Amino acid sequence: MTFKIILSVVIGIGSGYFFFDQSILPYTSTIVDMGLCLLLLFVGIDIGRNKSAFNKIKNMGFKILLVPIMVMLGTLVGSCIGGFFLGLPVNESSAIGAGFGWYTLSSILLVDYSSELSALAFISNVVREIMALILIPIVAKYMGDLEAIGPAGATAMDTSLPIISNSTNSKTSIIAFITGVIISSCVPILVPILINM
Repeated sequence: MTFKIILSVVIGIGSGYFFFDQSILPYTSTIVDMGLCLLLLFVGIDIGRNKSAFNKIKNMGFKILLVPIMVMLGTLVGSCIGGFFLGLPVNESSAIGAGFGWYTLSSILLVDYSSELSALAFISNVVREIMALILIPIVAKYMGDLEAIGPAGATAMDTSLPIISNSTNSKTSIIAFITGVIISSCVPILVPILINM
């Protein structure tokens, strides 16, 4: 799956560079949105077919909240450690990490504070998403299903969900979706709080 995704991106880059001109640019965003919605529809159908997964999630209760909490804590601690080596203050490094892979929003939230920090947030969170697409199958195979949600962060509810679903099971896919929703909801709250500390 990861190989197919990387191959698709490479083919897309090649097609854009050699075959398509500027006239397609106004439509690319709509095409991407439609493709993502169609992809998520099929993931949803696959999850919905496994009715026992919903009962297992229900039985977990509030323990399910531990997954997004631990993903967020791990990301913030890792960001602070990375920031230390880069010479960034804790508030800046943690605010960058608090994007949790949602590169478009985190960079916009930080642009008023610093354009350099905004660019760093964009690059860091794009790299996180790319690394998630590569690492999720590996983590699922060698570490476990729930652990495979961690690299995705906020993208566990959208772009990374098909890979999580393919690499794990329906129960983990539902947990991943819930985790992604919770983490995504925290991004617009945490980034401004952390940058202003």
